[in-house]
Amino acid sequence: MINLDDLKYDNGLIQAIAQDNDTKEVLMSAFMNREALEKTIETGIAHYWSRSRGKLWKKGESSGHMQTVKAIYIDCDMDAVLLMIEQEGGACHTGYRSCFYRNIEGDVIGKKVFDPEDVY
Repeated sequence: MINLDDLKYDNGLIQAIAQDNDTKEVLMSAFMNREALEKTIETGIAHYWSRSRGKLWKKGESSGHMQTVKAIYIDCDMDAVLLMIEQEGGACHTGYRSCFYRNIEGDVIGKKVFDPEDVY
């Protein structure tokens, strides 16, 4: 196993990408600190570091839209983590399956899978 101390954290954080294990759709981008990565490895459920709340969070703890981790990859520079996941419900807090639901023109191209008002 890769030594987590060898990863290149920026101010204690490392970029994390969540990708659907089956469809390969990129669902979200977030940050992890070492504790979040350790919890993810230990539990098999994605954990991240919330920069806005300043705390560790388990994805889906309030919405129920958990991410079960199938595999974890580290990029060549050791400064990014790729989580291959099974997503329950939507990954985006705005109700879309993916956080990448708009194209550069601003057109909504993604699928809304839940109403955030019903969840949060």
